[in-house]
Amino acid sequence: MNIRRHIFAVAAAAMLSTGAYAADIKVGVIGPFTGGSSSMGVSMRDGVRLATKEINAAGGINGNKIVLVERDDEAKNERGVQIAQELINNEKVVTAFGYINTGVALASQRFFQDAKIPVINNVATGTLITKQFPNAPENYVFRTSAADNIQAPMIAKEAVEKRGLKKVAILADSTNYGQLGREDLEKALKTYGVTPVATEKFNLGDVDMTSQLLKAKNAGADVILTYAIGPELAQIANGMAKLGWKKPLIGSWTLSMASFIDTAGKNGNGATMPETFIQQPATTPKRKAFVEAYLKDFKPKNGVIASPVSAAQGYDSVYLFAAAVKQANSTEGPKLLAALQDLKSPIDGVVMTYNKPFSATDHEAIKSKDVVMGVVENGRVEFLNAEDATAKKK
Repeated sequence: MNIRRHIFAVAAAAMLSTGAYAADIKVGVIGPFTGGSSSMGVSMRDGVRLATKEINAAGGINGNKIVLVERDDEAKNERGVQIAQELINNEKVVTAFGYINTGVALASQRFFQDAKIPVINNVATGTLITKQFPNAPENYVFRTSAADNIQAPMIAKEAVEKRGLKKVAILADSTNYGQLGREDLEKALKTYGVTPVATEKFNLGDVDMTSQLLKAKNAGADVILTYAIGPELAQIANGMAKLGWKKPLIGSWTLSMASFIDTAGKNGNGATMPETFIQQPATTPKRKAFVEAYLKDFKPKNGVIASPVSAAQGYDSVYLFAAAVKQANSTEGPKLLAALQDLKSPIDGVVMTYNKPFSATDHEAIKSKDVVMGVVENGRVEFLNAEDATAKKK
């Protein structure tokens, strides 16, 4: 008996010393599953669930199953801070998937950074997110969504260069997301020598944009650029219709959310935005399989994913994590960090095939070339340019 115990102890010590693991892999999933941002949060969570289900059904990662520890941050900074500490100290997660809201990410991810636990932002787009700790020797924050410093130049290009609209009004919400996005938009417009004729702010939950829209109209704006979340964006489109003032609406990717499209109805037609993923048409076999599996498992209303971008990026983030664990043969933070920064094999994702998506100095998986422009037409988002849809088939 003593010999057996000794052999077991030696084997266990060897396993620990090599960083190997022999237990379920606990990961956090953090997002707003209730409230105005919930269409993004739930879609992301369900994308994560779908990828986890597939990986576990195929035997897990190196024989170990992924276990999701899901928490609703309610899009509140203080709630996000509490959840981060709980997941690290009590649940002992080895990574975290999220965030949806830029403000929650900036308030919360510092705890993962300090604990040397990777966090993969799969929806939040604030430019600062992966650059929050510039003086840290190692950066544990990664992202699989299109940062605002990618989106803003595309929005400006669409308005000024492609459509020749130089009397620009910006309407942005008062959150970190809205105001940081506004700053990126202003920088992008400056490259064209364009200064907005009006810059207006509003709060989450506001249901009347008449004041802001009248200021833009009276300033002679010929296009509205937006940085906000779906419900308030719908109030902008509906407010323009009430005023009988039809101008192009071009903004960040959140114009693709069901909470905008459903609430704006026909007033949302023509709204244009940068996208990493458009549900229809499915332009690759991976995208087709993903959409079919998602619709089968989660049965979204009218067969339309509430936030297709969030679902796809959430799904892909799990496969990138799984590849890192497999490569590192470990769930230790520093070893996962090293693996994520140097993934050896391509990962076939929904948004794209990821070839070395991260490096030690660049934690942004999405580059400008990976983003296309979408347009709302009759209740769904379509490719704005036929050539983009064709390119995505390759």
